[in-house]
Amino acid sequence: MSYPHFIPHVSNCSYYCHQASGVGLSQSLGTSTATVDLEDLDQADLVFLIGANPASNHPRFMRILMDVRRRGGQVVVINPARERGLENFSVPSDMRSLLFGSEISSLYLQPHIGGDIPLFKAIAKALLSEKDPGILDRDFINHHTQNFEDVEKDIKSESWETLESASGISRGEIEKTAQIYSKSKNTVFAWAMGITHHAFGVDNVQAIVNLALMRGMVGKKHAGLLPLRGHSNVQGIGSMGFTPQLKQAVLDNLESEFPVTLPTQPGLDTLGCVEAANNGKFDFAWNLGGNLYGSNPDSRFAQTALSKIGFSLFLNTTLNQGHFLGRGQTSIILPVSARDEEPEPTTQESMFSYIRLSNGGQQRYSGPKSEVKIIAEIGQRVLKDSPLPWKSLSETGNIREIISTVIPGFKPIKNIDQTKKEFHIDGRILHTPKFPLPDGKASFKVCPIPAVKRNKENSFILMTVRSEGQFNTVVYEPDDRYRGVSSRNVVLMNEEDIKKVGSKEGDLVTIKNETGTMAGQKLQAYPIKPGNIMMYYPESNVLVPRQIDPKSKTPSFKSIEVFLEK
Repeated sequence: MSYPHFIPHVSNCSYYCHQASGVGLSQSLGTSTATVDLEDLDQADLVFLIGANPASNHPRFMRILMDVRRRGGQVVVINPARERGLENFSVPSDMRSLLFGSEISSLYLQPHIGGDIPLFKAIAKALLSEKDPGILDRDFINHHTQNFEDVEKDIKSESWETLESASGISRGEIEKTAQIYSKSKNTVFAWAMGITHHAFGVDNVQAIVNLALMRGMVGKKHAGLLPLRGHSNVQGIGSMGFTPQLKQAVLDNLESEFPVTLPTQPGLDTLGCVEAANNGKFDFAWNLGGNLYGSNPDSRFAQTALSKIGFSLFLNTTLNQGHFLGRGQTSIILPVSARDEEPEPTTQESMFSYIRLSNGGQQRYSGPKSEVKIIAEIGQRVLKDSPLPWKSLSETGNIREIISTVIPGFKPIKNIDQTKKEFHIDGRILHTPKFPLPDGKASFKVCPIPAVKRNKENSFILMTVRSEGQFNTVVYEPDDRYRGVSSRNVVLMNEEDIKKVGSKEGDLVTIKNETGTMAGQKLQAYPIKPGNIMMYYPESNVLVPRQIDPKSKTPSFKSIEVFLEK
């Protein structure tokens, strides 16, 4: 028995950043998005940049970090690899920075891959050890949070030896970091997929929240939490309710607006869809953009699973490897207009939850229609008896009118093509310590130290990363200019580790684990924490197991045990 179904997929792995961050924030604070806006960052005196490389992946954020340093603030970078762009960066929009560069990091910590929770616990332990009673915001903790006693007991029970070993950071560096944090008046914690792409990504996020709550850095202006979620499609799909479980308010509003009864059983996340495809439960998959093959773990499994789908329809602006390695038994690729070529105005959602008008523009090629036109036309032809106004839905203005009624916080979108004014989504920013949880209080969470396997012979912990010459899963050029790498078949490894395995830079090796094997990979020395390595995705997805965070369903694209063979 087959089950026709849309596979809910967006065009990059930032979806998984959004999932783990959203679940972690929702469970701790009741909100799933950033708690700060751009104006808050203008007043921040300390930014923790954790598991993120905005020099390549969020370049506009680099100007914000530059401004923090220029006004005397500090940027603490936490990353297993020393990324050149996070130490010094040339901001193109600033002449002084463009000519002379800008110092970004004031302190650079290199924990083990998967060592974030013991590091955050250790910073918290250092704060708890301070004799100054004003270091922690006890008034905030007592009146606006719960479960602090459990977290305090858990942190105090951890030995310094355990925390140093698991994190890879010395007690001296940890206490220095705690001192910097203790003196800050306005701290913003920012993170990306280096935090969420683990089987314990939600715990990683909640450990960051714990640190912020200890000093009352949430629920106030000029401080808070900022998951760097990536591109507008990632934000947009969540806001429109395109998730495995439709939000109740959206469901109720849709049923009030249209004569339809919607299913209430939970749907499937992205990896769940691929596993269902492998079990023969899909005879039709409609891929609305993206590269479903390239953004899933265990490439061999993904290719096999997707090949079992009877008919796969792709809507894309450019070709990608998913059209060849992720195709179904029958596949059709429909080219669509890019956002800046749309014939009608559309909207986009920023990292800071602003909705902005996108006017479109002249098409490069004649022929491709917009996604809206294609979807509406198929709806008219296939669902002839549907109560939905498919013909009307071919115009983006009519869609925005429906959104303004159905999606909470989106009323101003109705007339945005006339007003031309961007707006901030209601309820997204927490400037007061009243949290959208049943009792209005934020919740501390006890986060266990992950059991990441280390120290076996020729064993390393892998994190997959993307390059400068890459947009999401689509690789445009092999060069990674910030890292000084000109090939993608490389293993970025600490120089001492290369010597330890009896090799030299440039040697070809095989990287393997229970999931897959990658032969002919060139060793390249890189300033990464010893015992850890980096490789480029989507090529290295062949090594990524189908292990997920049980709380967010995010695959573990990082903290992967692999072995090196010469």
